[in-house]
Amino acid sequence: MSAQPEQKRGDFAVVGKGTLWDGIAYWAIVVGVYLMVGGLFFYSGKEKLFDDHGHPPAPIVQQFKGTFIDTFPGTHAAWIILGVLEFGVFAIMVLSLVLGEFLPHRKKYAMQVALAVALVTFACLGFGETSTGQFSGSASLYQYFGATVVILILVSLLPPNRPDDWLRIGSK
Repeated sequence: MSAQPEQKRGDFAVVGKGTLWDGIAYWAIVVGVYLMVGGLFFYSGKEKLFDDHGHPPAPIVQQFKGTFIDTFPGTHAAWIILGVLEFGVFAIMVLSLVLGEFLPHRKKYAMQVALAVALVTFACLGFGETSTGQFSGSASLYQYFGATVVILILVSLLPPNRPDDWLRIGSK
């Protein structure tokens, strides 16, 4: 029995050697991550930076009045920082698309950095909510943070970090 030489995977291969189910699952995950993370951070960053011109709404100013955040860096500065972080996540996701990281055989460095910046953003939002006693808002942000960790782990388990038949890993 002769062994066939291993075929070299091309940079632009869109299916690979996995099953149809591997391909469907891969593309559903990648599209879902771009739409969910990119969309969420686009609209929240756009609102803060462009629609509100960096000015927090009156209820936000009132919520943080007299707190540490009102003193440093200031509610307006914090609002702009959050907007920059949020829009930055979106911009890095766009960079990921431009670099072709959505393809199965491309490393997903920019996508993973975007998700990591999203974690920092949720942590900042959670800190703000906790500092004003908004514990239900903090709990929601903790869930966003945890879900983003799961997404980050999932993305790190996609091809090329796993074989093309990544759904069958560990099964016979």
